[in-house]
Amino acid sequence: MYHYLRNRRNQRHFPLPFIENFLLTKHCNWPFSTSTVQTPNANPNLEAVPSNFHAHSPQRPNLLSTHNLTSTHPAAPSLDKSPPLDQNSLNDIISSNKIITSYIRSGDLSSALRVFRNMTVKTTVTWNAMLAGYSRKPGKLTEAQKLFDQIPEKDTVSYNIMLAGYVQNSDMETVWSFFNSMPSKDIASWNTMISGFAQKGAMAKARELFLAMPEKNSVTWSAMISGYVECGALELAEEFFEFAAVKSVVAWTAMISGYMKFGKIEKAERLFKEMPVKNLVTWNAMIAGYVENCRAEDGLKIFRIMLRYGIRPNHSSLSSVLLGCSELSALQLGKQVHQLVCKSSLRDDTTACTSLISMYCKCGVLDDAWKLFLETKSKDIVSWNAMISGYAQHGAGEKALHLFEEMRGEGIKPDWITFVAVLLACNHAGLVDIGVRYFDSMVKDYGVEPRPDHYTCMVDLLGRAGKLVEAVDLIKKMPFKPHSAIFGTLLGACRIHKNLELAEFAAQNLLNLDPQSAAGYVQLANVYAATNKWDHVARVRRSMKDNKVVKTPGYSWIEIKNTVHEFRSGDRVHPELASIHEKLNELEKKMKLAGYVPDLESALHDVGEEQKEQLLLWHSEKQAIAFGLIVVPYGTPIRVFKNLRVCGDCHRAIKYISAIERREIIVRDTVRFHHFMGGCCSCGDYW
Repeated sequence: MYHYLRNRRNQRHFPLPFIENFLLTKHCNWPFSTSTVQTPNANPNLEAVPSNFHAHSPQRPNLLSTHNLTSTHPAAPSLDKSPPLDQNSLNDIISSNKIITSYIRSGDLSSALRVFRNMTVKTTVTWNAMLAGYSRKPGKLTEAQKLFDQIPEKDTVSYNIMLAGYVQNSDMETVWSFFNSMPSKDIASWNTMISGFAQKGAMAKARELFLAMPEKNSVTWSAMISGYVECGALELAEEFFEFAAVKSVVAWTAMISGYMKFGKIEKAERLFKEMPVKNLVTWNAMIAGYVENCRAEDGLKIFRIMLRYGIRPNHSSLSSVLLGCSELSALQLGKQVHQLVCKSSLRDDTTACTSLISMYCKCGVLDDAWKLFLETKSKDIVSWNAMISGYAQHGAGEKALHLFEEMRGEGIKPDWITFVAVLLACNHAGLVDIGVRYFDSMVKDYGVEPRPDHYTCMVDLLGRAGKLVEAVDLIKKMPFKPHSAIFGTLLGACRIHKNLELAEFAAQNLLNLDPQSAAGYVQLANVYAATNKWDHVARVRRSMKDNKVVKTPGYSWIEIKNTVHEFRSGDRVHPELASIHEKLNELEKKMKLAGYVPDLESALHDVGEEQKEQLLLWHSEKQAIAFGLIVVPYGTPIRVFKNLRVCGDCHRAIKYISAIERREIIVRDTVRFHHFMGGCCSCGDYW
């Protein structure tokens, strides 16, 4: 293969750019062409273009071949001879073909069939249009086969449409048999086969066809590159991309997606910069890639650049951006995206609305999420899951379970994600018995097999309630090998209940599965610290150092006027640091007068009590809240986010602060949301 690619490296099928463009577009869907009928899935010869992208192409003459005509008129002549047609008859056929194509594009196959049956004279283009409608519609392959057999004069396009239908709705053995039976094959036929094998992950067969193919175009290379990316063979994708005679925007975008998928961000950035032409899918690949690689801020930056270029986002763009907003808790940008959706054709799009619901939930604005959920006209299972998960994350367990029952009443069948949300709701609300009943009902009542995520929720549910022995028993009964998150969850429960024996058991299993897990070391050290076993804490920390395990530093952040302010424990860099410390000292005095006593167990350092109190006072979430009290207008909730679990002392202190300052304070940590108001927390001190 390498030698083949190397020998062709300097060969170009298209000597001039305009010829290349012509060959790529010569099968475009001109409604009256006898060459092809382009449908979204029937012809893999055309590179994908976003649905809202309008090509400004020069007008071309409308063509209609009169040599492939059939008639259903009683007095029609033999099909071997073409009946003479006047201009009016030709115009009628052209008009009917356009109407049929329009109906098919909108998914109205019945109306297209009605027009088709009423036509007294049909061209092969007419038959192909109907065939395309049936062949691409799931469950209509048999009807497509019957229609194909009835076409009086099939052309290559007819065979290609049927071939694409088999690829989409049948097994590749059937596809291969049909391909071999075709009387003639063009480049589209070969591309359909290669794309079919690539989509099924059969890259060895796709490569075999690629080598046998007499002529290749950009679609051929794109299919191979995309196929290798999808099956994880990035090096082979790189090889094909390097030697591709023609690199289309699809090929470039596939490589960018591949690099992002494997965390090779710099390579993706280099390709993106070098690309001669970018389309919306390319920008979406970069945005999604950044977000998936924990660089949401870069994803949002490139989204803003895309908008400045005048490129209109689609639901895929907005889903990635809103996920980025959720990760950064960038509520203001999320609201701007919401306005963008309302002004676009996506305002009634279920996917876009669901992404917005999820964003509002994860940014701590549950009321807006619920309002949007009610306004969503067409709710799918993902929409319901987003809202149920939102209530669960905010500790509104009863509301989440009520919504679950309402969803069942609507006739929507829950999936495995639904039950993760339901079990999470039971967990955060301390509804142990109800959670156990839902877990037991998954297979029996809904046919949903428990996955590792469900077992993790159950171990957390039992562990937080102090039922550690039951949690261990459940782990031992799991039908598959426990993963590291299971033991991490058990270790967290042991820390809460100070069960040293089970903590060591959980930590040992966790570190056996994931030796580089900082959480395993830190949680175990915390259990030792809580029981004043400082020599054990020192031993764990030495072990971390010896194994080169780095603890994730805790930090909190707050968004103020589209700017995210980040704080770390003992921060020394924020420009308002002096005012923040002044505010914290003021709050400490008022809290102690109100009865606050620092929880020194949360200071996991072997130092004196006074120093422990100072360390606790400078925890990152307290600094973020103090800054919020200074700059956020009275009456507006203060929303703070933390990358680790909020500590016991901060939880206690924030309750006092909410009462003293008469402010609503919302804190999201890695576990859940805490809504503080009037000296109370929504979690009821159960988290």
